[in-house]
Formats: sequence, structure tokens, C-alpha cells
Amino acid sequence: MSQRSVEWVVGRLVTDEAFRRRFAADPGAALAEVLGAGHELTPCESRVLAVLDPAVVERCARNLDPRLLKADLADGGFWGAALERSRSTRRK
Repeated sequence: MSQRSVEWVVGRLVTDEAFRRRFAADPGAALAEVLGAGHELTPCESRVLAVLDPAVVERCARNLDPRLLKADLADGGFWGAALERSRSTRRK
């Protein structure tokens, strides 16, 4: 069961910009959020996930098709800024 949770966490880190930011700021709190949502992680899995390099996760996210990503539009994240640039270009 916990392997599915590991896959879910990695997938969410790559596809959810707001979660990725929370993880980069405080991996322990982000993983506590995952556990609080009912996902199971062994102590070993939690330790390994907590030391993932946020820069590597960010690079993975930037290499995915944006249609697969959950952008953090409210916080002006990378994809939110890209969307705004795209909108302003179309208006001209």
C-alpha cells in the first residue's frame, strides 16, 4: 500500500505547483499533509522523500506538458506567469 503513496507523492510533486512549493519550503510539513490526507508512508519512505532535491523535482515539472500540471495561478507561479504572458500576447 505505501508504494502507491510514494508514487502519489512523487506524481503530486511533479504536477502540483503549490504542493511543490510547500514541499521545497518544508518537506516535513508537506509529508505530514500527505499522511493527514490518509496516505501511508513508512518512516524510511518519509525520510527518503524528505531529502528529494526540490530543483530536480522542479526540472521534472518543467519538462512535462503544461496540460498535465496543476498550476498555482493564485500565487503567480511559473505556469501562472506563462499563462498571463500568453493571454497578454493574444490581446495585442
